[in-house]
Amino acid sequence: MKIVLFGNRGQLGWELQRALMPLGELCAVDREELDLHNLGALDVFLRDQRPQVIFNASAYTAVDHAESEQELAFQINELAPRLMAETARSLRAAFIHISTDYVFDGELGRPYLESDATHPLNTYGRSKLAGEQAVQKTGGAYFIFRTAWVYSLRGDSFVTKVLAWARKNTELRIVDDQISNPTWARSLAETLAILLERSRDGIYEFVEQNAGLYHLAGRGVASRFEWAQQILAFDPKRGEQLIHTLLPASTAEFPTPARRPLLSALDCTFFETKFGISLADWRQSLKLALNETL
Repeated sequence: MKIVLFGNRGQLGWELQRALMPLGELCAVDREELDLHNLGALDVFLRDQRPQVIFNASAYTAVDHAESEQELAFQINELAPRLMAETARSLRAAFIHISTDYVFDGELGRPYLESDATHPLNTYGRSKLAGEQAVQKTGGAYFIFRTAWVYSLRGDSFVTKVLAWARKNTELRIVDDQISNPTWARSLAETLAILLERSRDGIYEFVEQNAGLYHLAGRGVASRFEWAQQILAFDPKRGEQLIHTLLPASTAEFPTPARRPLLSALDCTFFETKFGISLADWRQSLKLALNETL
């Protein structure tokens, strides 16, 4: 199986590169190797590679900056995935695309199903929704996986921020009204690799027969405050922490250029029932991530 992976230097992409490598020939690139603004070069690159699977883990994810860089956000999150999907279909390659819980407004009052109406609150969410719609319109053999609150211990994530803040401050205030599914990038990547491994001898047919949109995130939900509590509790180097007080706060107390959905948790039952695979409880994954990495 020949796989092209876009976004291999991101949190999820780095883990995907590691998880997908045993499945066959892997060509992993990021924006330093291929500028996704250049759709012509992107098309030529894919046709030269002629992969069986195109995996798009690249995205414009700077939620607040997207409000002032809308054209850039839509270029990366809509136009590039559309071109990838179109080229994949013409090559009879499976296309796998990662999306986000931010396509929802967070006002439903329960975790979202794939069939629930979308209503993004910010440019990032709108651009990601446009990317989903472009892939769906292209058709062919495609999977779109919406996920939520992805983190790793590499680079900048909510987990690494909380750990750093706890080593510099005696008191922290964390919002308790934003609720979703904390998702360890490694667990997500390994789950996707397992899915591909099952169908490696007929990947195009497998994806074509099961094509569609799926929610896939850490099992269970948490507020950012609850998440932060567990990060501090599971920190294997708690002796380095200065913090002694963690206080809840509201999103309204921390105004940002982009609005965030409040309850944007994803219900992953459809994926779990369809494929018989699920991610672990978010607490178990967090504990494993912290103890493996720190």
